[in-house]
Amino acid sequence: MTEIAFDEVGYWSEVKQDIVQLYSEEYTKILRAQGNLRFAYIEGFSSSGIQVRKGSGELSFGSAIRAVKIEPPFDEYHFVDIDRAKLSTLERLVNETRLRRTSRYYPDDCNRVLLTDIFPQVRYEEYRRALCLLDPYGLDLDWAVIAKAGELGTIDLFLNFPVMDANRNALWRNPKRVAPSQAARLTRFWGDETWRDVAYQKQKNLFGEQEAIKTDNETVANAFRERLRNVAKFALVPRPVPMRNDQGATIYYLFFASQKESANRIASFLFEKYRARGAV
Repeated sequence: MTEIAFDEVGYWSEVKQDIVQLYSEEYTKILRAQGNLRFAYIEGFSSSGIQVRKGSGELSFGSAIRAVKIEPPFDEYHFVDIDRAKLSTLERLVNETRLRRTSRYYPDDCNRVLLTDIFPQVRYEEYRRALCLLDPYGLDLDWAVIAKAGELGTIDLFLNFPVMDANRNALWRNPKRVAPSQAARLTRFWGDETWRDVAYQKQKNLFGEQEAIKTDNETVANAFRERLRNVAKFALVPRPVPMRNDQGATIYYLFFASQKESANRIASFLFEKYRARGAV
């Protein structure tokens, strides 16, 4: 039997999971009350459903198992992870809850399977809706997935924008030194190369020559928020929450995007609640 290496997470990851769980609880109540809709929970980077708390070594449930335990439940669950062993562990844990959930497991690249197998099931005219969590480890997501979620008009989306990975590998102070393969990763996530215009401003140096001056994380995050609204066509995208590590460095921004004012209102409340607490 293959030994599973559980993901080690910091408190910021559990804050994110708290937000997604609290939103999910309100989401299922509202949609269940409407009566005529079928709604799904979708997770593109599901992992094993269990994690290790950084520092203490304690085990805790990840977002997938938290979603399965929510009452009233989603009508169905779609879990994707490219690591087959982790996904098998998740399936076993879901079965052990004995909650009789309708769950499907996809040991595949979510950039493919979401577009070909899962999102096509969430059609507006068939009274289908979904909540989708895309929480990649780094710049491992294709913009086409985000754009499709916006195009369908049926999906509420939580999205991790991994700004630390971007800074470490693509958003260097000297853009000429960035490896083309790393720049391509950011282009794939962003959807095109307009990130270059956002991340760098042209200024003249003492010799009158043009220099590329790197902008800050907030500028990049705000520009990505505009892309979610203007390019992916999500009607409502509240200000994202920066998730910071123990040293205060921003690891990623947690975004939410939706077409519905009620959804935006709930997510915005949760974002501001955690922001005000100083938890992030």
